[in-house]
Amino acid sequence: MKKFFEEFKTFAMRGNVIDLAVGVVIGGAFGKITTSIVNDIIMPCISMLTGGINFADWKLVLKEAVLAADGATVEAAEVAINYGNTIAIILDFIIIAFAVFCLVKGINSLHRKEEEPAPEPAPEPEPSAEEKLLTEIRDLLKEKN
Repeated sequence: MKKFFEEFKTFAMRGNVIDLAVGVVIGGAFGKITTSIVNDIIMPCISMLTGGINFADWKLVLKEAVLAADGATVEAAEVAINYGNTIAIILDFIIIAFAVFCLVKGINSLHRKEEEPAPEPAPEPEPSAEEKLLTEIRDLLKEKN
């Protein structure tokens, strides 16, 4: 049992697991930011364009709420498809997906720059015919001495 916990500790302390945990926490915080941007900035602008209708109130009522005889108490709740909220969540997703795409694209471009090998030095030019002849003469003179 002790070995099991030691293996778990080794696994949990690896860099990848810690990086993943940090990513999840930051992702959750980023999700809250984008939700706020969608709900507090984008949706009110869209509501203004649509005549001041509250976007979250957009829904398709399938069954009206049933009120009690006194008219104040709800006996059966309304059944509705809240497509306005769904549209807001889809916009939220698109913003998050775009931000993640930009982040991954930036990281990939950094990796490409790191991986580019240094250009190879230009090969030395081939010696001319005169240089070859002079080299042969030098070698022959060395052999004679």
